[in-house]
Amino acid sequence: MSLKQIGARIFAAWVMRGRNKWASRPRETQEKLLKQLLQQARNTAYGQDHNFESIQGYEQFKAAVPVGDYENLRPYVDRVVAGEENVLWPGLPLYFAKTSGTTSGTKYIPITHESMPNHIRAARNAILGYIHETGNTQFVDGKMIFLQGSPILDESKKTKTGRLSGIVAHYVPSYLQKNRLPSWETNCIEDWETKINAIIQETLPQRMTVISGIPSWVQMYFERIVAQTGKAIGEVFPDFSLLIYGGVNFAPYQSRFNQLIGRSVDSIELFPASEGFIAYQDTRDEPGMLLLLDHGIFYEFIPAASFYDEQPPRLMIHQVELDTDYVLILNTNAGLWGYNIGDTVRFTSLSPYRVVVSGRIKHFISASGEHVIGREVEEAMRKAISSHGGVVSEFTVAPQLSPPAGELPYHEWFVSFEELPGDGCAFAKALDMELQSMNSYYKDLIVGKILQPLKINQVPAASFTEYMRSIGKLGGQNKLPRLGNDRKIASFLEDYSTGYLCRE
Repeated sequence: MSLKQIGARIFAAWVMRGRNKWASRPRETQEKLLKQLLQQARNTAYGQDHNFESIQGYEQFKAAVPVGDYENLRPYVDRVVAGEENVLWPGLPLYFAKTSGTTSGTKYIPITHESMPNHIRAARNAILGYIHETGNTQFVDGKMIFLQGSPILDESKKTKTGRLSGIVAHYVPSYLQKNRLPSWETNCIEDWETKINAIIQETLPQRMTVISGIPSWVQMYFERIVAQTGKAIGEVFPDFSLLIYGGVNFAPYQSRFNQLIGRSVDSIELFPASEGFIAYQDTRDEPGMLLLLDHGIFYEFIPAASFYDEQPPRLMIHQVELDTDYVLILNTNAGLWGYNIGDTVRFTSLSPYRVVVSGRIKHFISASGEHVIGREVEEAMRKAISSHGGVVSEFTVAPQLSPPAGELPYHEWFVSFEELPGDGCAFAKALDMELQSMNSYYKDLIVGKILQPLKINQVPAASFTEYMRSIGKLGGQNKLPRLGNDRKIASFLEDYSTGYLCRE
């Protein structure tokens, strides 16, 4: 065992003692953090506008701080972007993480001196937690690849601006620098197609042990290596033993990854966001990711079913329940207040608090009143594959409200199959029945003949890549929405259709 492996085990044990301390006192940890956040921001413009000085507890906080998204906070953010200090958080941010939204256009998410270390600490502790639980340290001596955005930052203003993954690239610990790929030069390539090819050329000769990134982009990396070498990833990289991923539900990608890798590898799921590092997988024995309660974020939870009510309930950590979808609200040491990140989560454990990402509050289909959400379509797909076979590389769902004359409206699934199920019509029927079992509104519409059962439109994998390229979101942290309440994506994919899976 190398000195690096020995050091990793010792460090992991020390970190886990600290983690267990705060995880065992969730309410106390969050209440203490809220008090600290209010104290630090009391003299900012936002703090003065919302009377932080007089807030004594959570009930007063709820009364003073409204819930909103980026647009609601934008008047303050714009002042920070213009160079004004002490607006949302003391001083100026260390960086702006530049992201794109469907309604807000370009968004500038502040990252402060206080919040930046939490991004790094969480990613580090996720790996150390894995080491502590499994005892596996062999991977630390191999090469590790992190598929991420360019680290080149815009320094034309007072605060540097870039993609979160590119910003984080500047903070790779010194003890990992020799192990880390791709090279700095390759990482700086902006064009994703050029970059992925350069990464492949750099990594093929190496002893790769860890591969990390958003599943859709890791899949592209894997597929091109398999096409180039004619071998499974597990053969190309015999020492590859750990996959780290995040950003989307991995279940729909699982079967394709198993096929591409050709053998089993351990994995760690992460829940990072520009707004803060929210959770990571802390055990292989239980589902869900550990919610990070001491990483500079005070969380609030609004039941998704009540989110659009006039006065929806806002809950603290100790008030949540299992098996309920909650809209995640953040208050952070980067100066985000009552911030609706857009994700919904569902708790899988209350001791400690673990979550899975169940969807996006803005990504749903309710064109006929069904309110189908991302978690439901992903789970329905997973179960249909499990019972009827097939390998799916990507999919998205849209309502079809203008079908051919004489037909009822339906949900149209655009699916790229790597392997077709044995019986396409049985697969489509199973998929529809699984969705009905999870969503009673959808079932009522089918039974009441308001909607007909779903249809699966087959499209090549390249069509999804072309769509992301067409909207300028190819590569990096960008993700394809699983579903939408309009046909914006569907209208693009229609041109690539190879026909319906079931033609009955």
